[in-house]
Amino acid sequence: MSWLLYAFVVIATFFFMEFVAWFAHKYVMHGFLWNLHEDHHTKTPGFFEKNDAFFLIFAVPSWLCIMLGMMYGSNISVSIGVGILVYGLAYFLVHEIFIHQRFKFFKNTDNLYFRAIRRAHKMHHKHLTKEDGESFGMLIIHPKYIRQELQQLKKQSKTKQATT
Repeated sequence: MSWLLYAFVVIATFFFMEFVAWFAHKYVMHGFLWNLHEDHHTKTPGFFEKNDAFFLIFAVPSWLCIMLGMMYGSNISVSIGVGILVYGLAYFLVHEIFIHQRFKFFKNTDNLYFRAIRRAHKMHHKHLTKEDGESFGMLIIHPKYIRQELQQLKKQSKTKQATT
């Protein structure tokens, strides 16, 4: 039974991290730490960005929860750390690989949800300054982006039917 509790804590932490990431993105990255995040909105030469420092800001709490939880026998703490870690892995896969193509995998998809995520992020990046941003989350997006992708798919379907 206790493993169910720990699994629940991992899953709850994962979903809670979406709100932590949204808050940090909107009020920290587009706030007082804009100097670290700015190069993510304006293409700079090289593979790494100053923005990559945020990896450490999120990785350290995960590492501490796991390490201290194991040292002091707190499985709840370990579960929280694992939840943060799993969110970090999802962030890396979705944001760095799928959206920004820092590694050339997952270039094309017909999945409506992933297309909508990519559209929402593109709308976020149309703003080159820290003000007037939109769509600060990663996994939870405004439904309008899903509607826009549905409209795009309908257009493509009509065009395809007209040419056949």
